[in-house]
Amino acid sequence: MGWPWLDALLARPVKRIIGLISGTSADGIATAVADVADGAADGFPRVTLRGFVSHPFPEEVRARVLRACVEPLTTQALASLSYLLGELFADAAREAVRTAGIGLEDVDLIASHGQTVAHVGVPDSADRWARAATMQIAEPAVIAARTGRPVIADFRAADIAAGGQAAPFVPYADLMLLGGPVGRIALNLGGIANFTVLPPNPRRDDVYAFDCGPANMVIDGLVRHFTGGAERFDRDGRRAARGHVREDVLAALMRDPFVTAAPPKTAGHEQFGQAFLRTLLSRWGDVPPDDLIATATAFSADAVAWNIAQYVTPSHTVDELVASGGGTHNPVLMDRLARAVAPIRVRRIDEFGVPGDAKEALAFALLGHASLVGRPGALPRVTGARYAAVLGTWTWPPAAAGDAPTRPAGR
Repeated sequence: MGWPWLDALLARPVKRIIGLISGTSADGIATAVADVADGAADGFPRVTLRGFVSHPFPEEVRARVLRACVEPLTTQALASLSYLLGELFADAAREAVRTAGIGLEDVDLIASHGQTVAHVGVPDSADRWARAATMQIAEPAVIAARTGRPVIADFRAADIAAGGQAAPFVPYADLMLLGGPVGRIALNLGGIANFTVLPPNPRRDDVYAFDCGPANMVIDGLVRHFTGGAERFDRDGRRAARGHVREDVLAALMRDPFVTAAPPKTAGHEQFGQAFLRTLLSRWGDVPPDDLIATATAFSADAVAWNIAQYVTPSHTVDELVASGGGTHNPVLMDRLARAVAPIRVRRIDEFGVPGDAKEALAFALLGHASLVGRPGALPRVTGARYAAVLGTWTWPPAAAGDAPTRPAGR
């Protein structure tokens, strides 16, 4: 390739990669340090988690991110936010290597998902100029400059260009981490609930996945609303546990057109953010707060179960559901989920050696490895793309003493 540094990296059988992501809840930056070994006999890489940290956003920054997702913003304000997040993502990378007991010089690559602020998987059919589109911010040039490591970012754009919805992307990692002899669903309970269907002994073309509704997004929004922002989420499900599920409200929520739509489908703030919350409160604002939170919690679990019953189990045997993400810390949500999907056994990904909060960051470390070695990270059956794309764009750090390719910084 003409770049000895990169050639040497590709020749190493194990690459040390930092994965960075801030999800739809915009709580902060999940950061995983992983050693990824090139494919074994089955062709899948082997991954060892070396460290994980969650780097929370300052409350003012989180508020700015959430506004950027749902309100009109000047391009100047959006650009400024992207560069600010680049600084915070670099801080998170530095914190992660300290936690892992290594230095940045020991890291080969940083794979940054960034922060999604817009995602339109399906264009508006009424507007002939509309296109599927996605935008993730957290300027990779800043991350590269502050850490001195090469950065791969902007993962979703290539799948959009291939005609896909650019989501979900975690199924690539689910296949590597959870594929096995039994039928499994890998469920992520972040801001949005999404799952990956893994038939027994799956191959890439056997896997499919989709978003099915909100996980924490509506619950968190209600808690912030009812506490005036003093609380950001329902800690340990205490409010839901005090409340009672309103069956009439739940029945109305379960008729939501996104929940009942057939896959492929992806969701975010556009479907279950502030606009959804305002409609919910305007219609059901007389419901006691804890009852409404209990009902939203039941909605999150039941939407998952309904989608499994409607779109998965009629054609696939599912033995286990393996859950990860922030929702696993809510025992009311997890109990409702276990009852709703029975007789499928519910497990946590922690049982497989991966902390539940670390999976998405670890997934992007694996996607960074795939892009490094020229392997497609998107699964067309999942995203609806016409072909499997190699994902991401590169940003090189400032060259230093022959340690990096003599190539100008820039994507």
